Amino acid sequence: MSPTSRRTNPTKVSGSRRNDFVDISVLDSRHNTLAVLESWSGIVLEQLRCAAPERTVPGLARFLIRHLTWLASQAPAVEFADEVDGLSGELRRIVDPDPGNLQALIRQCVVEGCGGTISTPTQHQKGGNSSVSSVSCSAGHSWKMHELLILGRLMERQRKGVDA
Repeated sequence: MSPTSRRTNPTKVSGSRRNDFVDISVLDSRHNTLAVLESWSGIVLEQLRCAAPERTVPGLARFLIRHLTWLASQAPAVEFADEVDGLSGELRRIVDPDPGNLQALIRQCVVEGCGGTISTPTQHQKGGNSSVSSVSCSAGHSWKMHELLILGRLMERQRKGVDA
């Protein structure tokens, strides 16, 4: 539960590092994740009157993914995307506190017939600002923050089509 970077020297000298502490930010993040997922699941349950998911992060996440198309068509879809993006950033900072050396994620554009590539900006390209308002393809297609969940599903569908 301590936020140590994954890019560290794996050599450990006995007694050189203390691991007997709890990082409160990890516990806070876990609580925030569960609370946000429960809140959005509650909205789905109230509106769709379906069976309640298991009250765990994986159970709630699977439930929300199953109802993602419905959620994306609702008025608060932008707020949902923003909250999930915020949680994602919070969790990434805990897992990897120093993401400055990460390379940009590069994928083929999901628009049919487009030969461009979609890439996420690195920390350096963002100028140290961790918020991104859109993602673009090299051919000019662009997706706003509230459309990133749909973009992710299209990328996954495209990946499965290539692997099949």
